[in-house]
Amino acid sequence: MNENNPLVSVIIPVYNCEHYLAEAIESVLAQTYRPIEVIVVDDGSMDNSATITRSYSGIQYIYQSNQGVAVARNTGIAAARGDFISFLDADDIWSPNKLAVQVAYLLEHPNVVFTIGRIQNFLEEGVDLPPRVIKSLLKEKQIGLMTMVAYKTVFEQICGFDSSYRVGSDLEWFTRAKDVGIPMAILPETLLYRRIHTSNLSHQTQARCAGLLRILKSSTERKNGQGFKP
Repeated sequence: MNENNPLVSVIIPVYNCEHYLAEAIESVLAQTYRPIEVIVVDDGSMDNSATITRSYSGIQYIYQSNQGVAVARNTGIAAARGDFISFLDADDIWSPNKLAVQVAYLLEHPNVVFTIGRIQNFLEEGVDLPPRVIKSLLKEKQIGLMTMVAYKTVFEQICGFDSSYRVGSDLEWFTRAKDVGIPMAILPETLLYRRIHTSNLSHQTQARCAGLLRILKSSTERKNGQGFKP
């Protein structure tokens, strides 16, 4: 690995995720790419997330009162020293070559500001779902902002995540970036494995729908020339 590679800051927001956090952190530490810095932002957890994080040397741990994932990600961005920013949810897992693939693409395509890759869902053991739902979740690989690697400067250009969205702030950021013409690329590789468990399947459905309507309304206003609204 080239010693002159740019630093990548990996931000892991966590809230009461002690059962999965260690596996998420280890998937970052197993990356073939270096150098990296790992920043865990604890959004007011009441479990053992702090103890788990502190059991790893060299990881920056930041605690804040519970304010939601958007604020946690923004806290991580503010603390990051890297040229590139990447995010990982505390219950998901990276493929070992994730950062190597994405940073190489960005360096080879200087006009591109951020990349995202493919996501493979997998079921947590013991999750009870109808067969048709399981088939739908596992059939096709998805894309999502949780696979992003981006130049840190893009967050200075269009701001960070909108904390008024308790759900959907990642989609809102992506839509905003798209509307203002931020160059991005979707890579074909599977770079993230998303864990499907009870907590991330059933909660906040109404909030997700309301958030999506807000995102579409704001996007339409931008396209109609009513101004940029970070």
